[in-house]
Amino acid sequence: MVLCAIVGSATALSATIPNDSTQYDKPRKSRLTLGGYGEAVASRMFYSNNYKRYTDASMYKDAKGFGQFDLPHVVFFVGYDFGKGWSIGTEIEFEHGGTESAVEIEEEETGEYESEIERGGEVALEQFWVQKSFSPAANIRAGHIIVPVGATNYGHMPTEFFTVYRPEGENTIFPCTWHETGVSFWGRHKDWRYEAMFIAGLDADRFNNKNWIHGGSGSPYEFKMATAYAGAVRVDNYSIKGLRLSLSGYLGNSANNTLNATGKYEGLHGTVAIGAFDFLYNDHNVIARGNFDYGHLSNSLEITNANKSSRKDSPSPKNSVAEAAIAMGVEAGYDIFSLISSLHQRGHRFYLFGRYDYYDSMFKTVSSMVDETEWGRQKVTFGFNYYPIKQVVIKGEWSNRIFKPQYNNEPTLSLGVAYYGMFHL
Repeated sequence: MVLCAIVGSATALSATIPNDSTQYDKPRKSRLTLGGYGEAVASRMFYSNNYKRYTDASMYKDAKGFGQFDLPHVVFFVGYDFGKGWSIGTEIEFEHGGTESAVEIEEEETGEYESEIERGGEVALEQFWVQKSFSPAANIRAGHIIVPVGATNYGHMPTEFFTVYRPEGENTIFPCTWHETGVSFWGRHKDWRYEAMFIAGLDADRFNNKNWIHGGSGSPYEFKMATAYAGAVRVDNYSIKGLRLSLSGYLGNSANNTLNATGKYEGLHGTVAIGAFDFLYNDHNVIARGNFDYGHLSNSLEITNANKSSRKDSPSPKNSVAEAAIAMGVEAGYDIFSLISSLHQRGHRFYLFGRYDYYDSMFKTVSSMVDETEWGRQKVTFGFNYYPIKQVVIKGEWSNRIFKPQYNNEPTLSLGVAYYGMFHL
C-alpha cells in the first residue's frame, strides 16, 4: 500500500505498491495508517559545558562534567489511502519534548543567553503531502516532503542507526530531518529506486560556522520564503543481496531567499551544491552503514559579511560561513544473539557496534576568513543495540568527540530507549 510510504525512510519510501495500477480500484482491508517513533535518552558528559571551553580550553581541561535527560524526537504519523492511486501522509514532530523555541548559551559569541526559534509555530509539521501513484515505477508527491540527501535524511528512524542520537556528522552540517515544500517524482524499477524533487531553496540568512547550512531549511516566520528554488535527486541500487548503494545531491541558490534580501545580498547567488554517497549492508547477522558528504557554498565571504552586519534583532546567527563542509562516517555491528539459537528464534537481537565520524562545518574557508578549527572534529563510538522485539530498541554507548590538540576531548556515556511502529486500521 502506498500509504506505508509516509515515514519517508529507506524502507517506507519503497513500500509495497501493487504491480498493476488497476488494483487501486479494488477494496482494501486497511486504508488508515497510524504510527510513529520516539526516543528517550539519558547522558553523562565528562567535560565542561561552559561556553568558553573552546576559546579558553586550558581553563577547562579538568572541569567537572554534567548530565542531561532528553527526548530527541517524538513523532506521530497519519496516512490514508483513498484508492485509485491517491493517498496522503502527515508527520508531526516534537523535538526535545518542546515547541522548537529555547534559550541557549552561545558558544561562539560572548556567552550571552539567547532565545532561539528554529521554526515558526508550536510544533514541526515534518511531512504533509498528497500522492498519486500510477505504478511502482511512477509516483508523484506534492506538499511538505523529506529531502533524502545523505544517509540520515533517508534513514532517520531510531531503528535505522546504531548510535543513541542520530549520526553526528550529517546531523551537524545538514538539516536533519530535512523537509521542504515542493513536488517529487519517485519510483522503483527492478534493482533501482530513484527520486527527483523541486523544492524551495535554503535561506543564507540562517547559515553559521557551527552548523554550516543546517539552519537554512527552517524559517522563523509563519511562512517559508521561496524566491530561490532548488532541486534534489537520489538514486539507490539493490543489485547485490543485502546491499544498498546510494548517490544523492542538492543544488540551489540561497542568497535572496530571506526577508529584506534587497541590498543585503545584492548580486549574490549563494549557490549550495551537495554531493553524497551512502551505503547499507544487512546480511549474515551483520549491519554496516557508511556515508560521505561534501558541500560547497558560493559567495561565502560576502554572505558572512552581510550576516554579520545584520540588525541586532535579526534572527541571523551573524557569524562566519564556510565555503565548504564535509562529513563522513562508518558503523558496523554484529548480532551476538545469532550465536544463541533459542534467543535468535524468539526474535531477540543484540548488536555490538562501533562507529567512526569525521566532520568539519568549516572544512574550507576563503583566505581572508578565520579558520575556526574547533569545528573540525572526529568521534569514536562503541555500544550496543538490544531489540527485545522488532519495534523496540534499547541503546547504550560510550563516545569520545576528538579535537585538535589545543582543545579538550569530550567523552560521553549515553543510554536510550526508542520505538518505531506502523499500525494499519
